[in-house]
Amino acid sequence: MEHLFVVDQTTATPAKSTDLPTEKLLERAHLQEWVIANPHVLGDDVLIITSEYDRWAADTDGAPARDRLDILGIDRSGRLVVAELKRASAERDIHLQAITYAALVSRFTLDTLTSAHRDFLTQRGQPVDLDTARARVLDHVGDDFDPDILRRPRLVLLASSFPKQVTHTVVWLSEMNLDIDLVQVSLWRVGQQLVAGFTKVYPTPQAEEFTLAPAREEAATVVAKAQQRSRAQNAVHTIVAAGLLPDGAVLQMSPAHGVTDAQRATITTWASDDPHRARAVWVNNTAKPLRWEADGQAYSPTGLAQQICRQALDRDLDGIQGTTWWTLAPDQPIADGNAEGGTQGTTGDWVNDWSQLIGKDLVALAGETRDEGRDWSDLHAILAALPTGHWTTYGDIAAAIGSHAVPVGTHLARCTTCTAPWRVLRADATPSPGFRWSDPTRTDTVAEVLAGEGIHLTNGRANPTQRLTTTQLRTLADRHDLP
Repeated sequence: MEHLFVVDQTTATPAKSTDLPTEKLLERAHLQEWVIANPHVLGDDVLIITSEYDRWAADTDGAPARDRLDILGIDRSGRLVVAELKRASAERDIHLQAITYAALVSRFTLDTLTSAHRDFLTQRGQPVDLDTARARVLDHVGDDFDPDILRRPRLVLLASSFPKQVTHTVVWLSEMNLDIDLVQVSLWRVGQQLVAGFTKVYPTPQAEEFTLAPAREEAATVVAKAQQRSRAQNAVHTIVAAGLLPDGAVLQMSPAHGVTDAQRATITTWASDDPHRARAVWVNNTAKPLRWEADGQAYSPTGLAQQICRQALDRDLDGIQGTTWWTLAPDQPIADGNAEGGTQGTTGDWVNDWSQLIGKDLVALAGETRDEGRDWSDLHAILAALPTGHWTTYGDIAAAIGSHAVPVGTHLARCTTCTAPWRVLRADATPSPGFRWSDPTRTDTVAEVLAGEGIHLTNGRANPTQRLTTTQLRTLADRHDLP
């Protein structure tokens, strides 16, 4: 309970507690104006961008959203501050309203903020143009304005009190790393004068230090574990879809996720009694891609790990991620006489340097094929500048652009805009037998196209003097004075 006294020397007279509805004070005309005039109640160094904002994009029915955001501010770090105000006790869904507004403003850009701020100032009798409004925002934030920070607004809920449904939800959301402040608005009558108070009731500094920080760290750990588990579960599908491993590729067991050091030692000792226990052969089947050499049966990676635990430990273990147990073995079958151990994938992608993949588990191998987030403009520039009469390899290009032969091969197999992909050969100077034209009506071969460009294949191999090495490729996009 909060008490306020009017002090006169040794006399302390209690002030009378009241509230906005009793004093016939309104939410928009009064409380909102108090906050706009004193933005520090929302946090340190907050610039008010706008109030009563309702210029949202049209909703799914084609009608503009009618919800009005009470106050939108921005702090010195460039983070947006969404404030939802209630002149009496907060409604049970006040946090849901604020989250909705936060989601909407998280898509704002500097231009959106500039326009909203200009309109806000103009409506309040301070007409400015867009350039002036932009300057005000940038002057407040500084030179390091980062659009990504706008995507994580901070929420401030202001009311005379908050029901348990709100406080419990806000605590949980804060632990899940969503920043929400609860500010209690109080009103007192001192004689003929009203005194307003704004008290941040959550989170307190102690809660931030001893409760929220550990909880948020735990939440981040949980998210990371979920992402890791998702990658592990999708690894087999990714490898099969990309054609990374051929049927017959050999994998060896290296117990990883889900076992203790003592259990790992026991399994390793058990496997050493029979070398076949620690080896499996890959089969491009998303359900059961591993054929265990110990019994010749097909298993999923996790299913085989569990079977090994039953035999080696005489118990079942839950929560094992078997895709982390199986790594590419060094003794791989050599395909088509390729001296570097190249092998063809089901989609025509070719891996020309096994040494870069040996020892990687199935999760890491799947990661080698993922190129969705990479900007391949450097690869496209090299291919566009690759002159007629010259060829290169997957490995050479990968080294030139700081990638790996596997994602390079995967991208070439999928890309429909790459220039002259037929000029990219395997490390043994032979075209990939799985090469496919982006135009399915083409019937000519890579060898025929290369011969037409002046590269004749002898015993299936291109002339090594016409190969462009990594060193040459690194400057190929900017230079055209190659031999």
